[in-house]
Amino acid sequence: MKHALLGCALLVAFAAHADEAAMCSASAGTYRTGVVVKGPKFAHGQFRKGVELSHTHLKMKADQDGKEYDVAIDNVFASGFEPNQRTVPTSLSGIRVNDKVEVCGQLYTHGGVGIHWVHTNCGKKPNPSKPDGWLKVIAADGAPGQNIESNTQYCSLFN
Repeated sequence: MKHALLGCALLVAFAAHADEAAMCSASAGTYRTGVVVKGPKFAHGQFRKGVELSHTHLKMKADQDGKEYDVAIDNVFASGFEPNQRTVPTSLSGIRVNDKVEVCGQLYTHGGVGIHWVHTNCGKKPNPSKPDGWLKVIAADGAPGQNIESNTQYCSLFN
């Protein structure tokens, strides 16, 4: 019985990841899951319309290829972002080493391997250079959480 339940849980987790990967592909992004190996770190950015476009970076060891990816996260799309704050937004600061995450975004290879554009594209038609991406923490049961990068309050900065 114990093995059957474990098998069912693994099947559900696999199906959830397959659905998430398909949704990412449909959003013109690249999908990766992995374990956080270096927690969130704040990075300053350029200013646009008086708002600093800061980022949060974390490192993730990907399940798909075992590589460590720099995940570049635009803070303006994070839940709880406050303009010109000089710290990691609250919704991102809760991510810890050994947490399991999934990202959908654009791969990059300049200066190492990484993924960015892990945020909403503000309703514009997604394409490979500007996917409709996301960042989600995966629960212990394998279920993806809510998209932490879906805040559209500052989309006007990009029009």
